[in-house]
Amino acid sequence: MSDQASAKELAYLQDLFIAPDWGERFAELIDEHVALPESGRALYLGIGTGGHAIALTERAGSDVIFWCVDESDDCLELARSKAASMKTAATFQSANVEALDFPDEHFDLVVGDASLLLPRRFPAVLSEMVRVAVNGGTVAMVLPTASSFGEFFSIYWEALHGVGLVEREGEVESLITELPAISEVEEMAVREGLEDVSSWTRIEEFDYDSGEEFLKSPLIAHFLMQGWLLSIPEASRTSVSEAIVRLINEERHRGQFSLTVKATLVSGRKAGLPLVG
Repeated sequence: MSDQASAKELAYLQDLFIAPDWGERFAELIDEHVALPESGRALYLGIGTGGHAIALTERAGSDVIFWCVDESDDCLELARSKAASMKTAATFQSANVEALDFPDEHFDLVVGDASLLLPRRFPAVLSEMVRVAVNGGTVAMVLPTASSFGEFFSIYWEALHGVGLVEREGEVESLITELPAISEVEEMAVREGLEDVSSWTRIEEFDYDSGEEFLKSPLIAHFLMQGWLLSIPEASRTSVSEAIVRLINEERHRGQFSLTVKATLVSGRKAGLPLVG
């Protein structure tokens, strides 16, 4: 595993490596299926370093006022610099995306990128997105869904078994099952009060030439793996990581190791009160 990066380093890694590849896959779903309002207010949650949010702001024009929110102050600093250089009119704000500091029914469009959040956070984030949307407004969220990362999870389970952490093998099952199925995401949206709910999914692949390349890539080392190893004791993480590298190299048979992600967009229109129960 790579050493823990600082918040500022993570922001630069996100800007240089994550946004142009991982982020772009999810952004394309938004571009293809989410219509921008002709006027009014729009909110974009989880903007990272702001590239896609700024592009939407430019595309929407001066009659749409954009608020751009992220939980990382360092990412927002980079986003503000980009917006200033492009003379883009948008407001950038740091906030917990599960507890937004906006009034109810405030935005005509609410877009959220939850692709790098822990799956357990998805329901609370979507609930907040719906809360701040006006009745009739569009709410759209992108996230990975069930069956994502399956190639890695099978290797992860074997690695834990191989280093003697048999009691932790159930953690892999939890990682698999906490990713919601597409139908579950749609049901979640309906419960929160969205109508005309639709979803779109694309299978995306991230290829690596070796186990070493996989584990050292910024996406894996500094973002995804941080959540995957969360429950593993610190003292055991090096041995688990070494086992993962060995197993990937054995499995790929001199070919590439592919990590598959089901990138999903769920979208709907806010109308009426959310269902309870």
